[in-house]
Amino acid sequence: MSLIAVNGLSKAFDGKQVVKDLTFQLEPGKCVALLGPNGAGKTTTLRLLAGFTRPTEGNITFDEQSLSTDIRNYVGYLPQFPVFHNWMTGMEFLIYVGQLSYLSKSEATERASQLMDRVGIGDAKKQRIGKYSGGMRQRLGIAQALMNKPKLIMLDEPVSALDPIGRREVLNLMNELKKDATILFSTHILNDAEEVSDELLLLHRGELVEQGSLDQLNNLHQTGKIELTFSDNPDSLKEDLEKLSTVEHVDVHNRSVNIITSDEDATRKELLQYVTAKDLPLTKYEVAKTTLEDLFMKVVSK
Repeated sequence: MSLIAVNGLSKAFDGKQVVKDLTFQLEPGKCVALLGPNGAGKTTTLRLLAGFTRPTEGNITFDEQSLSTDIRNYVGYLPQFPVFHNWMTGMEFLIYVGQLSYLSKSEATERASQLMDRVGIGDAKKQRIGKYSGGMRQRLGIAQALMNKPKLIMLDEPVSALDPIGRREVLNLMNELKKDATILFSTHILNDAEEVSDELLLLHRGELVEQGSLDQLNNLHQTGKIELTFSDNPDSLKEDLEKLSTVEHVDVHNRSVNIITSDEDATRKELLQYVTAKDLPLTKYEVAKTTLEDLFMKVVSK
């Protein structure tokens, strides 16, 4: 039985389609990455699921209930840019959030204390939020999303604004949280999606273009990949390589070139002929497997 079932979900603003005909399900106990480039519709999708905005078309069923009912007891949400009252202490803020979620003052106080310890900022319970670091504020934001013991936790770009230490702290916390609830988080950072998610939903221009586990997507889209490195930046390399008959996609990053091919052997022969004819300064040739980044770049380049 699915925790959330989304069917034909669409949203338009001023006549512009931001989300188009999304259909998917979220299973209990999974960590799911909502993956896509900036502007893909990730935040709008999360806001639709949280009930903050209504769809133009389609419907959402949460735990077999329509979103026409009050679902605040089931959902925790952390926006990409959370707003705090900096003059409050962390404890005061969480108690305030708990009471907004219909907890009594005593229940909210007990829950707030437990969560601050759990997310690793228990020592800062009485410290004003204005003195929190970026990582501490994000941990506090996750704590507020957990105040009502939700079945679904939704996090919008939870680590994109953090330094490496804060990012690592939050990713470790997410790995812990998925033991107790379903997590849906949006990101455009591929390594994060690979590290903590069980399943992926890949959005592009408001449409769901791929979904499944990382293994499923890798197996489905696994193609040949050849990586080249040159000692200098060859001119017109991308344009020339894309003309080769078995080359499907080419990415050039300074002196490194990644080539997706439909036939490794044929591409190898064509490549070596091309490099030799052009007398290019090739320093590395390696056959590899396609990655999530390759799939992502292939999708967003369409």
